[in-house]
Amino acid sequence: MRRLALLGLLVAGCRGSERAPELVDTLEAQRPAAPDPTTASRRTAIVEASERVSPAVVSITVTAARANAPQTPFDFFFVPESPQVQQGFGTGFVLRADGIILTNQHVVNGAEKIIVSLADGSDHPATLLGEDPLTDIAVIRIEAGNLRPVTTGQSTDLMIGEWVVALGNPFVYLLGNAEPTVTAGVVSATHRNILPGRDQSGLYLDMIQTDASINPGNSGGPLANALGQVIGVNSSIFTQNGGSIGLGFAIPIERALWVADEIIKSGSVRRAWVGFDVAGAGRLEDWKAAGGVLVTEVAAGGPADRAGLRRGDVLTRANDRSLRNYLDWESVKLDLSVGAPIRLTVRREGRDRVVALTSGDLPTTSAAKITVLKDLELITVTSEIRAERDVRATGGALIFRISRELSQATGLQAGDVIVGMNRRRVDSADEVRGVIEGLRPREAVRVFLERGGSLVYTDLEFR
Repeated sequence: MRRLALLGLLVAGCRGSERAPELVDTLEAQRPAAPDPTTASRRTAIVEASERVSPAVVSITVTAARANAPQTPFDFFFVPESPQVQQGFGTGFVLRADGIILTNQHVVNGAEKIIVSLADGSDHPATLLGEDPLTDIAVIRIEAGNLRPVTTGQSTDLMIGEWVVALGNPFVYLLGNAEPTVTAGVVSATHRNILPGRDQSGLYLDMIQTDASINPGNSGGPLANALGQVIGVNSSIFTQNGGSIGLGFAIPIERALWVADEIIKSGSVRRAWVGFDVAGAGRLEDWKAAGGVLVTEVAAGGPADRAGLRRGDVLTRANDRSLRNYLDWESVKLDLSVGAPIRLTVRREGRDRVVALTSGDLPTTSAAKITVLKDLELITVTSEIRAERDVRATGGALIFRISRELSQATGLQAGDVIVGMNRRRVDSADEVRGVIEGLRPREAVRVFLERGGSLVYTDLEFR
């Protein structure tokens, strides 16, 4: 009987709940609404990746005054009149919360003023910490804190066909807000080596290829995977009309971070030297040929010489990477740091052997530099520098650094080798300085140069 009574109470209680609709309504109101399946389906990995990266993307506006060219080659100290002020635009992304920003070198090249626009619309003047034309990477800094940096991933395990997003600010001067433009695509290819163009100062090697639209103004922006990790720096496109045609290229993030770290630490990149040259630089029409890389010169006393490498050796692998041609080797060398070990597979007299060498400092890095005219740094050409720079002349003075103004006024370029002045051969930087210091006002001098393997000359006049 007691069990039946208890059961009756339970039933009564249940019936009682049916007679309390206001309680049911209250409980229903407190229950969270079911997610809209349509909205959930729209929130894809691409959306989430874009949300993660967008706050770190910045617009970069560069102002540069382009000087007028000299009227004659005798205008050695030509003073440009009414320089034209030009603006350029690009993209960057926050690398560190304290204001460190990474971008392309060609975005800030020649900049006199750099303005960074953050995602919140605020503008900040920026300082150029350093630039590396060879890899097309530059680092700038703004006086701001608590910025949101990107999360970096890796490019070494990319899969062909996986989703990526490219973020940047194309045509930012035409838009009314600072939010970045997002384009999506896939990884089209990896390890792409782009043949050097006539006006190309950087080496675009081992690049990530994507069909995500990259347009003018995207340069320096991040390429991110579906997890929102930055795996590359948007750098270049193949185009026939100035816009994207689905062939975009990004610098691998590992290279960009290494260069940025070198710049942050010392303001420049410390290049590694291996002490040998290979065939292929002058025969780019054969760049697809397979079968290894021929060693053409070995610098006496250099890293390769000490390791036992010989002229005529054929390199087939470097650090477990196959070497098909000259550009493959240049790609390996571009990412070498000073003191890095290199394991080379060498074919010699029909047999393969392994040669281990350790890279060293570039001869030009440690060479004594002589300053002339305040804006011109010269280095005496030695056998090591000949091997480093592929110089044919046995002597002379290498132009290591020259200001942009002096280069525009004279036509001289960094990398030129002065081999003669008037009818006199010069074998050292000291001799060049002696000739210049001995010239009388308005006295003309004919300067003979080795440039790109050819002999050229220019006539200059000191005022």
